[in-house]
Amino acid sequence: MLNLVRNENMKIYLRVRTWVLVGILMAFCLLAALISHNEKSSTGHPRIDWKTELQQNIQSMERELQSEETPGPLKKRLIEQLAVSRYQLDHHIPPTEATMWGSVQKQAWLVTLATLFTVIVAADVVAAEFTWGTIKLLLIRPSSRAKILLSKYISTMLFALFLLVILFAGSVLMNGVLSGFTGWSAPVLSIDEAGAVRESSAAGTVLAAYGLKMIELIMVVTLAFMISSVFRSSVLSVGVSMFLMLTGQLLTMLLLRWEWGKYFLFANTDLTPYLAGQPLAEGMTLGFSVSVLAVYFVVFNALSWLVFTRRDVAA
Repeated sequence: MLNLVRNENMKIYLRVRTWVLVGILMAFCLLAALISHNEKSSTGHPRIDWKTELQQNIQSMERELQSEETPGPLKKRLIEQLAVSRYQLDHHIPPTEATMWGSVQKQAWLVTLATLFTVIVAADVVAAEFTWGTIKLLLIRPSSRAKILLSKYISTMLFALFLLVILFAGSVLMNGVLSGFTGWSAPVLSIDEAGAVRESSAAGTVLAAYGLKMIELIMVVTLAFMISSVFRSSVLSVGVSMFLMLTGQLLTMLLLRWEWGKYFLFANTDLTPYLAGQPLAEGMTLGFSVSVLAVYFVVFNALSWLVFTRRDVAA
């Protein structure tokens, strides 16, 4: 099994495409860090005393809250934001946006780019064997089809973890060099289920955000891997996988009009809103989303195994 995983890793890391994707990811990471740093420098962050600015924001939210035109869901969000802002002002907690961790957290969206690059690899890892005819060379080995498929899946997930690690390390390093390695103990404020303001460390919040993003990455890559196992064409596998990934959130917004929409895969892949106590739809909880994802995970892997182990490769 170890030799199979090593062989699959060689196929991934010896390809020029892989390191081009890594280079692009690091370039985006540097660009995001530079933009964040320039925003702080050009505005002289904070532009004015942060307490004065926060008081102005509180007054603005209070006026919006008193307006009869403000819809109910927005009023609920405003009440939560007001509670956090007042707590921040009363306890003299400066904004974390100016710290290294604030910038790193803003750049967590780059995990989506890492997911996209892993999808390209995952959607090609099985289908390419059929496209190039190398699947026959694999199947004449003593290893079972199940072991061959598992080795490909493990290698794909290791590549996903590799991208996530270098993304996080690169983001911390680049933002630390540009903005200074500050704010290690800075608190992040959020609202708990009881409606009370709670403090958590910025570093812990960022790590939790990346951890939850990792779950999204695993699910999307597993979907791409399943598609690669079902289709013989690597081009079709990559195309279908990228289409589903890029349109997933749009489909989610459309399907959430109905109650059953919350069972849609992409309605549950992004778990980061639960960190702020703001589920995507009413009735959705972290436990609910994890349970839905677990079902999808089992179904995707079962389909991959069934199709790959029973496919006729004589042709």
